[in-house]
Order: sequence, then C-alpha cells, then structure tokens
Amino acid sequence: MGSQPPQKPGLVVFDLDYTLWPFWVDTHVTPPFFLKGPNIVDSDGQTVKHYLEVPQVLEFLKNEGIPIAAASRTSEISGANQLLDLFGWDKFQRETGLPYTSMIFFDDEERNIRDLSKVGVHCVFVKKGVDMKLVKDALLEFPKKFHPHTK
Repeated sequence: MGSQPPQKPGLVVFDLDYTLWPFWVDTHVTPPFFLKGPNIVDSDGQTVKHYLEVPQVLEFLKNEGIPIAAASRTSEISGANQLLDLFGWDKFQRETGLPYTSMIFFDDEERNIRDLSKVGVHCVFVKKGVDMKLVKDALLEFPKKFHPHTK
C-alpha cells in the first residue's frame, strides 16, 4: 500500500512587500514603527496598513492547522520583523524542516515564483495582495499536483 499524498500543505509561506502589505518596507515607509492609538505608524507619522483580508487569512490557516512563515528579500529586516510583531503576526510563524514539495508560497515577484517552482514549491502569484479567495483556491489546487489528472 503506497503512502497517501498530502491533502494540505505542511507550510504556507508569504512574501511580505506587496503580498501582506501594500508597500516596500525598505523604501516606502520609515522604520522604526510605533503603536499610536489603534494604528501603527512609521517614524514620519505615516499610518502603516496591511492588505484588508490578511488577518482573516492568517487566522483561517491557523484554524486549519497549517503552519505559516514569512520570507522576504528586503534589506530592512529589522523593520519587517517589527511590523510582523506590531501586527501580531509573529505568533503564526514557525520554523520547519519540511520538504519544498509540501509548501505553498505566495509572492508578488515572478522571479521568486520561478526560482521556487524549480525546487518543487507550489507557488502562487499575488497581483494585488493576499486575500481569502487566493488562499482557498491555492489550498484546493495543492493536492492536484500529486494527482495531475484530478479535476
């Protein structure tokens, strides 16, 4: 009896810039960031927001029991980590030793999609930020890569 292919990914990885939030953290905002009332602001007092459905997406994946991680090529690592903390998303992050074939990766840059697809990661191109439909569609498509003829 052969092993059953996974129905769910072992890990969902999100790029940050223009995937979870609508800016480049190393260019469009000025770290460090602060809580100011209900908002997060940068050092210039500019309010920093994420894409609308991102908290709902992260909670959904957590409730599905799917670990979540962030990956970014940003040069502003401390600022990106600070935003993950201030948005309360650091609680979702996990480190795993999982194979690439068990991962889904969401990114707005085609070069990253191309590179990671080559090593077996199920990649999803993000055009205008992550939302629930994009994530749910990806979760439906994921098992099909193990059974390409499944409708």
